[in-house]
Amino acid sequence: MTWLLASVRDLAEAELAWAGGAELVDLKDPDRGALGAWPEPELRRAVARLGDRAVLSATTGDLPMEPAGLVAAAGTTAAAGVAYVKVGFFAGGDHEACAEALAAVAAQGARLVAVLMADQRPDLGLLPRLAAAGFAGVMLDTADKRSGSLRRHLDQATLARFVATAQGQGLLCGLAGSLGLADIPPLVALGPDYLGFRGALCRGDRTGSLDPQALGELREALASSATAAAG
Repeated sequence: MTWLLASVRDLAEAELAWAGGAELVDLKDPDRGALGAWPEPELRRAVARLGDRAVLSATTGDLPMEPAGLVAAAGTTAAAGVAYVKVGFFAGGDHEACAEALAAVAAQGARLVAVLMADQRPDLGLLPRLAAAGFAGVMLDTADKRSGSLRRHLDQATLARFVATAQGQGLLCGLAGSLGLADIPPLVALGPDYLGFRGALCRGDRTGSLDPQALGELREALASSATAAAG
């Protein structure tokens, strides 16, 4: 079964996402960018409220690819107590050096998820390096939410190769990036561990409020697509 990751902007939305059946509740502020980070005190508040019931992930922000800054942000986010820490691998910088530096955070017990950007020519050859550095997972997303969905940037064969490579390396594998209902059947067929959503969960665009009805529709589409893929 492919899980549903729901990105939420505040604690009220986190409660709604968990109550609505999202398997992964992703603490991410859409007003601060593609991977906008929550303030650290708010992360701790969410963990205190939901950490024993929901699987929480949190983003570290739209940061430059500079090892020291990424290590500091990942360490702070992990210390708040979330289950997974999502680190953006944006264009520019030395991605291999950043992965190697973050190995120190992973070695301390943080479950890191590298977020590669489908609209920035992601280096899929990085996946073995991420596994060797102790990352728990990897996912594809988009940096520019105005540039279209994930499937506009990468074709089905490339996405299939990404999923197979990630899972072959023992990495949790996710797909996201302005996904909608129409994207669910072809992506579920690839067998990722989860699909991530924000805009499709909201009234209006991704900066709107989370809509429980939209969450329910996405869950139903995931379940029916999983049944079809299994059959």
